Amino acid sequence: MGSAVAVVTDSTAYLAPGLAERHGLIIVPLQIAVGGATRDENDITTAEAARALKEWQPVTTSRPAPERFAEAYRAAAGSGAREVVSVHLSAAMSGTVEAARLAAGAAPIPVRVVDSGTVGMGLGFAALTAAAAARSGGTAEQVADAAARRAALTRSLIYVDTLEHLRRGGRIGAAATLLGSALMVKPLLELREGRLAPLEKVRTSSRALARLEELAVTEAGERRVDLGVQHLAAAGRAESLAARLRDRIPNVQDTYVGEVGPVIGAHVGPGMLGVVVAPLS
Repeated sequence: MGSAVAVVTDSTAYLAPGLAERHGLIIVPLQIAVGGATRDENDITTAEAARALKEWQPVTTSRPAPERFAEAYRAAAGSGAREVVSVHLSAAMSGTVEAARLAAGAAPIPVRVVDSGTVGMGLGFAALTAAAAARSGGTAEQVADAAARRAALTRSLIYVDTLEHLRRGGRIGAAATLLGSALMVKPLLELREGRLAPLEKVRTSSRALARLEELAVTEAGERRVDLGVQHLAAAGRAESLAARLRDRIPNVQDTYVGEVGPVIGAHVGPGMLGVVVAPLS
């Protein structure tokens, strides 16, 4: 028998293959347009999107239509769920939360929508925490609270090779303060209050990556944490960074290493490396 509370999230959680299925998560995809053709995020490879970005082809992204969420909520009800908790990427970065709320109003069972205030594995850890709470018999309120609490504890640190993709996609936000010196620095960013914000300016990519590692180690401290190391077209650097972090952080429970999908990739560009530090309590 399934859980009384179904958990829905979106494709920008970038969970490892099979992980969503094992935890009973329902995934609603965002959309991406490359060369004028719009597809679900899971219908285009990250390599294809990265290639288009490197060639400076037009790449745009959009939220799911509310009907996609309505379908997910109907499917959850049809599978026997009595309530739904829908956990999504930051409302400050996307209209996905708004679309989920529009669909929730007409759903056949009650739906609680959670704005995680984050994206990538920050969102992924929140969704996995929600799924665990649901499996443990939690009410929809408890499941939603568990997701929100995990998201609030989580910190996402990001290195990008260039700010140009963020500028072109309109997602640069407070990091725009770095644009004037962008040619001379390698920017480190963080997710702050649901938006990308500048963290530090470093002169070279090697120093920036070393600093990213130091910041992650400091953030974790002695706490029990899960780690997410995510990249776009930088698998070798991501694996090396993950190995060093596992050696240096004493209380790592799980480490997930993977590539972001094309929706986020379209905004951060090839060469991006991010670390998500998610304390368990």
